[in-house]
Amino acid sequence: MLLRDLAHSRAGDKGDISCISVIARDAADYPLLLREVTAERVRAHFAGIVRGEVRRYELPGIGALNFVLEGALGGGVTRSLALDAHGKCLASKMLEFDLGG
Repeated sequence: MLLRDLAHSRAGDKGDISCISVIARDAADYPLLLREVTAERVRAHFAGIVRGEVRRYELPGIGALNFVLEGALGGGVTRSLALDAHGKCLASKMLEFDLGG
């Protein structure tokens, strides 16, 4: 099962940092997200993209997780040659996360 089956995602950026939220479509699925979508597994999922730390913040009131990915945008919008310098497509990549491990 992929994350996209249970959640939707949004991404934002600040400099070379990408912030990606994962929001459960159904509150009953939030405990599964808490258990499976760890900072360590997200860092592995973004191997080759994220050069820095990955931190996870829990927002149980809205059934969401927020991930801060440092060193994820090739230096940031004004320094990167990437086509998606803002990293908005990283939300789509997040939804490809395999919940099965």
